[in-house]
Amino acid sequence: MLGSSDLIAFVASTDLARSRAFYEGLLNLTVVEQNDFACVIAAHGTMLRVTVVPDVATPGYTVLGWRVTDMDATIARLSEAGVVFIRHTGLAQQDNGVWATPGGDKVAWFTDPDGNTLSLTEFS
Repeated sequence: MLGSSDLIAFVASTDLARSRAFYEGLLNLTVVEQNDFACVIAAHGTMLRVTVVPDVATPGYTVLGWRVTDMDATIARLSEAGVVFIRHTGLAQQDNGVWATPGGDKVAWFTDPDGNTLSLTEFS
């Protein structure tokens, strides 16, 4: 039924200006529109709506992720821009935060200013 419809992703924020600076400035995504309710971002064919809320519930799992082709280079560029990658207790992560799945995929996590967990994945 929805197979031919475009996906819209949502992430919550308590401060749209701060989130815009993160998603546009640090992650280099293009802002399409901003109003009192949301900052609309073009994310390589997917609309991302950063929606203002009074409080952000941080669920403890990834809410947005990007597929990358060169994990190490992407992490290096994001780290230079100020992004800090998360270390998870119990996961054997490399120094740059990358965890290799049993199947060989590489995953790394970081958060936005509201504590939403975001990820990068390089599929093997």
